[in-house]
Amino acid sequence: MTEVKMTVNGKPASGAVEGRTLLASFLRENLSLTGTHIGCDTSQCGACVVHVNGEAVKACTMLAVEADGAEVKTIESMANPDGSLTVIQQAFQDHHGLQCGFCTPGMIMSASALLKDNPKPTEAEVRHYLDGNICRCTGYHNIVKAIMAASGQDVSALAAE
Repeated sequence: MTEVKMTVNGKPASGAVEGRTLLASFLRENLSLTGTHIGCDTSQCGACVVHVNGEAVKACTMLAVEADGAEVKTIESMANPDGSLTVIQQAFQDHHGLQCGFCTPGMIMSASALLKDNPKPTEAEVRHYLDGNICRCTGYHNIVKAIMAASGQDVSALAAE
């Protein structure tokens, strides 16, 4: 067992893990942060996206020991300090960017990273960026619309698919 220490959602966190423990498992099982979903365990679906040192990563492909000393942010940290929804979360709600909700944490974490790097992405750029996130319910159109709306762009002209 190896002791890992990191800052998770602004708070110190630590625990003893086996070398093979995935970051997603550590977050869910050791820290009870179950918003990080595990959908595939093969880095295909993106449901487990978190931010490590400001970068979006799939937590099912990163070992917890690799995050030792890192700053990790999960979906649980995304709300405003008063508990209200952030612009991205509100846009997902307003534009029906979710149905079952299983992929939503990963989508929102990916959207947050995209908008940090590219504050006004085109529709094509959003679709390209989300290539590593799978949604089985929405068909992506409303997710793309929500992300573009969160960036402050007018999405009224986006054609329905």
